[in-house]
Amino acid sequence: MSELSFDIYENITNMDQNITHYPPEATVLAAACACIFSVVGVVGNLVTTVALLMHPKLRGHVTTMFVLSLCVSDLLFCSINLPLTANRYIKQNWSLGPSLCQMFAFVFYGNEAVSLLSMVAITINRYTLIAYYDMYSQIYTTTKIWVQLLLIWLVSFGLMVPPLLGVWGQLGLDPSTFSCTILPKEGRSPKKCLFVVGFALPCVVIIVSYSCIYWRVRQSKRKLEGRSKLSGQTAKEKEEDSRLTTLMLTIFLCFLACFLPLMIMNVADDGITYPWLHIIASILAWASSVINPLIYAATNRQYRAAYANLLKFCKNSTVKKRTTWGSRTMANSSNSPHYADKRNHMKDKPADL
Repeated sequence: MSELSFDIYENITNMDQNITHYPPEATVLAAACACIFSVVGVVGNLVTTVALLMHPKLRGHVTTMFVLSLCVSDLLFCSINLPLTANRYIKQNWSLGPSLCQMFAFVFYGNEAVSLLSMVAITINRYTLIAYYDMYSQIYTTTKIWVQLLLIWLVSFGLMVPPLLGVWGQLGLDPSTFSCTILPKEGRSPKKCLFVVGFALPCVVIIVSYSCIYWRVRQSKRKLEGRSKLSGQTAKEKEEDSRLTTLMLTIFLCFLACFLPLMIMNVADDGITYPWLHIIASILAWASSVINPLIYAATNRQYRAAYANLLKFCKNSTVKKRTTWGSRTMANSSNSPHYADKRNHMKDKPADL
């Protein structure tokens, strides 16, 4: 595997191709955004993960499990791909070797698929809750949820195994853009197939699912209210579910707005005639892994409560540590009201010989 990777890397880097020269301002902007997004994304997604796990109500929510999957995916992207991307734009070449180049492409495309499939799972979960509320608890048991999460990650990264092994296409360096991506091998490339299976199809499923949710709510409002009363779903619970559905729809629309320009540019301008547009489209794609925590905080009350709960916990922990340390220090300080008694007691006590 290592010899094959080295041969692929060496052959590609030795090819006589026209290298795309990005404007200096564009590469500086790309590197700066990659660095900023990396820091903000790691902090934001890590805080979100901890906040959701610490919040007692959200921790037991089915949707939270899929949101956590999305957070972990974004966390991996921000901590692995974005720093390497910043290095690539700063040096305007890939200097980290073939193995890391393959790993970069593997994680990048795998994480993109995980994000979309997690959104698909969330959308189906929302539709099931609205359309089949009576069966919801039977469909979404703990075991079935973990099976879904496992399948999301296995399918997402499993799609990248053939090009990783060089069976169908290959992962390597594209010298024209100094980027690590999916390359053709022997005239065969899985890029179009992966685009359909890993991006287009999930997007269609999400759009259709949210359309069904909208139609179901609009056309069967009275019927749903009757079923909700019979099944024990309170008006408050229904309102919270509606807000959560709106939140997840917002996340998907933002994801689409971030990634669609890059997809369009890769198809419409494969020769990179307009480098600035490619840079801007790439920056938008990177932003998709950063904006989700901001969306959570801005649009959903329960998620804001989770962040507030984490902040309160951190403050209380800090105050407790300071109080404990201060109490110990005060007890031994000359400002302590008991300091004189302790000093007199020490004077009266005979010295040990």
